[in-house]
Amino acid sequence: MEPIRRAALVEAAIVEIGNTGSLEVTVSQIAKRAGVSSALAHHYFGGKEQIFLGAMRFTLSAYGAEVRKGLASVEGHRNRLDAIVRAGFTPTNFRREVIAAWLNFYVLAQSSNEALRLLTVYQRRLKSNLVHDLRPLVGADARDIAARIAGLIDGLYLHHALRSDGTTNDEAEAQVRAALETEIAAARATNSPQAAPVAEVRTSR
Repeated sequence: MEPIRRAALVEAAIVEIGNTGSLEVTVSQIAKRAGVSSALAHHYFGGKEQIFLGAMRFTLSAYGAEVRKGLASVEGHRNRLDAIVRAGFTPTNFRREVIAAWLNFYVLAQSSNEALRLLTVYQRRLKSNLVHDLRPLVGADARDIAARIAGLIDGLYLHHALRSDGTTNDEAEAQVRAALETEIAAARATNSPQAAPVAEVRTSR
């Protein structure tokens, strides 16, 4: 029962952050949505920031699971890159409350060392995953391209969170994949000596 209650509190925190658009939610609000008492919420987590950090770990864990699932189902560097991009825009990850939580975790990271550490781990893993499969395709340009693609992903999340457009998860994914295709083609056109002319057959989605 305890893991179930913890999970309920974490999900409740994500939903409450999504509804308010900020971290200005109370433990009482989170506990009420989770169907437990405020005292029990404090018992499990110790305080509001710890609940937020628990929600952040949950979100990162869900994202990591999507990446692993996607990579396990494809072969070839180009297909693996598409799988990494796709993981960030699944309905599980690209829903309003989760995106709002992501943005507010960035705010929390300005004052919380633990939040900053968690976000840094996410950013490093994303770029590392991209670089791993970009390098055989574009050589020395891999790190620069990975940084730009990661920035585009963050930007699409920001636009969606601010509700400035009605971009769906499929549309957002398509934008990143198109940018990735353009980047790879441009890098290969420069005939970088480190870039091997790798020809791969891409599988359909």
